[in-house]
Amino acid sequence: MATGRSNKLVGQTGEYLVAAELSRQGLIATTFTGNVPHYDIIASDDNGRYVSVQVKASRGSSWQFGDMTRFCSISFRGKRQVVGKPVRCPVRRLVVVFVAIGATGADRFYVLSWDRLRDLLVGHHKAYLAKHNGVRPKKWDSLHSAIAESALAPHRDRWDVIHKNLR
Repeated sequence: MATGRSNKLVGQTGEYLVAAELSRQGLIATTFTGNVPHYDIIASDDNGRYVSVQVKASRGSSWQFGDMTRFCSISFRGKRQVVGKPVRCPVRRLVVVFVAIGATGADRFYVLSWDRLRDLLVGHHKAYLAKHNGVRPKKWDSLHSAIAESALAPHRDRWDVIHKNLR
């Protein structure tokens, strides 16, 4: 069972692994250890351009999101969830890096824009609801969402997304 301490260690490990990879990409990466809303790292190049990076780390093969309303509006018609408009990115050009923490040297990275993540999560949420006639089977009012590593496969090692978002 995950504890608060073990969750903090997973998050911290993920941030440091991403910072190291960004350094390999020729960027200076500064971590904030969870003290800044919306992002965990600022990465900058030698021209002073920078990008904000949010890190999501897991020792498993999926990542959990507690509240879908961070990505889209949701209303209820009785027990049915109705997915509404997408939410705007909270930080311009925010990039999200998912880290699947493996054995030493076996970590996997998935890099995508926040907007692309939002679109993936909203699409998956709509598909899940469609399978269940709009009503979540276990807890109808849950706004929980998750994304599996398999859904992120096209984004593996896409460090070019970081470089494209430097401004």
